[in-house]
Amino acid sequence: MTVILFENCDFLAANKPEGLASIPESDRDKESLLAQLELKRGAKLYVVHRLDKEVSGVILFAKTPAMHRYLNDQFSAHQVHKTYLALVHGAIEPDEGVIDLPLREFGSGRMGVDRQRGKSSVTAYRVIRRCDPYTLLSLHPLTGRRHQLRVHLYSTGHPIVGDLR
Repeated sequence: MTVILFENCDFLAANKPEGLASIPESDRDKESLLAQLELKRGAKLYVVHRLDKEVSGVILFAKTPAMHRYLNDQFSAHQVHKTYLALVHGAIEPDEGVIDLPLREFGSGRMGVDRQRGKSSVTAYRVIRRCDPYTLLSLHPLTGRRHQLRVHLYSTGHPIVGDLR
């Protein structure tokens, strides 16, 4: 169930459940968070950012073109600080650090590390708890590459638990 966490005259923040696309997919008959919220509100919303279908979390939608531009500018200027929680396989050492590995999209659409042709991609992490054989992490993407967190964690030998990609 979609829950609106905050709403004012400029934007709204909603809790996107796992398994629901942020925006309409190629199959327009499948539900999306955007479609649900527009139907519920009876008004157009503007997409500020997305979360993968398999991920739950807070997502913002602008209510006006002016707020859409403003929020997009905030994301572009890295004024928005995002935090993700992830349960990963294995025990990550040290307790905090930075994963700095360049990423690129391969022909199949798959993202991966490419030290020669990849774009700079940086993720800061902090261990919240170790519960053998897993580690709960707080993640802060300092860049915004597609699938950055899952690729960075996978490439260090600590894939996200339950991640099928």
